[in-house]
Parts: sequence; structure tokens; C-alpha cells
Amino acid sequence: MGIIIWLIVGGVVGWLASMVMRTDGQQGILLNIVVGIIGSVIASFLFGGGINQVVTVTTFLYSLIGAIILLAIVNLVRRGSVR
Repeated sequence: MGIIIWLIVGGVVGWLASMVMRTDGQQGILLNIVVGIIGSVIASFLFGGGINQVVTVTTFLYSLIGAIILLAIVNLVRRGSVR
């Protein structure tokens, strides 16, 4: 059941981050899930805590911040600007 929650929350977090960074038209659902999960891992390194935490509002927001940071880095490498 945990992997299903990771996929759903990762998809939502990745989608929201892509909306914030204006890259939503460029990526599909699979990339949204990947961005959300990698953003969660980045957030766990930045803000502490483990990856196997229960999904709360705080962990959701941290994951969103991590996903936005990931997309900003990708935009910086690909385009030369964060946007």
C-alpha cells in the first residue's frame, strides 16, 4: 500500500511543482511522478527526516519545495535561466 501512496502523492506533488514552474505542458504523468518522488528525496536531505514518513501537510509541502528546486535546477541547466 505504501508504494501506491508514494505514486499518488508523487504525481500530485510533481504536477503542482510543474504548474508553479510553468513546465506542465512539457511533461506527462510519469515524469510528474518521478519529479515528485525525487523532490521528496531532495526535501528529506534538506529538511531532515526519513523518506518513509507518514504523509502530512508538512511533508507534502517539503516535497513540493524539493520538487520545485529540482525543476529549477533542470530549467537552469536546459535553458540557462530558472524562469
